[in-house]
Amino acid sequence: MQISLKGKKAIVGGSTQGIGKAIAFELAECGAEITLLARNEEKLKQIISELPCQYHQKHNYLVVDFSDFGNYKKVISDYFKNHSVDILINNTTGPNGGGAFDKSVDDYQTAFDLLFKTVCFISMEAIKGMKDNHFGRIINVSSITVKEPKQNLVLSNSIRSAVLSWSKTLSRDVAPFGITVNNILTGFFDTERLNSLYQKQADENGIPLDVLKKKMMSEIPVGRFGDPKEYAYLTAFLASENAAYITGTNIPIDGGLLKSI
Repeated sequence: MQISLKGKKAIVGGSTQGIGKAIAFELAECGAEITLLARNEEKLKQIISELPCQYHQKHNYLVVDFSDFGNYKKVISDYFKNHSVDILINNTTGPNGGGAFDKSVDDYQTAFDLLFKTVCFISMEAIKGMKDNHFGRIINVSSITVKEPKQNLVLSNSIRSAVLSWSKTLSRDVAPFGITVNNILTGFFDTERLNSLYQKQADENGIPLDVLKKKMMSEIPVGRFGDPKEYAYLTAFLASENAAYITGTNIPIDGGLLKSI
């Protein structure tokens, strides 16, 4: 099966590194025209210069700060006044870690703005054009912790779970318009962010980074971290015409790590 996204326009959040970057490259390789979202303009320019464009796509970018909802809302709103997209990849970094007794009500509000309000706002903006075209793909990058919550990620556990519930409701409302809404539950992937988190954990526990990583990989049935390209392959399929009958789902990609059904 060959996946073609020629003629499709996609927005990819958090696309200057890690999973977001891999998704942007794979969608472009399949023929989509990409709009990158991130806050570092220099990195955005660099990625634009590297993206595949064998189908003469004109890729572009928007400088947005996901942690500043006021700024984010203005940039996204202005963009959709003159543009429409076929594929929306909602991806952003997670809030700081911590347990239930470490966080205040304000912390939950900040996490809600970061993880929920950004996804909700851009999705509703994108859906307007998707309805007109009778085609749309909304794919939310989530986490396996929504199924098996981690004690030190209370903000992410809570708000990402809200996004999944909202997505399920939305998927039913937009299905008659040829629009699908799906969530990918992310396991451990070999990214800059994961390495940074493990380095901090290794330093706090006084153990070498490679020892910690080997321990973590030993808990994954396939015995390794995922390659971001593997994540991007799944995303490209869900973004394609081939996945028209898949909607309202939560799809883990974790090397078998989840123990729950």
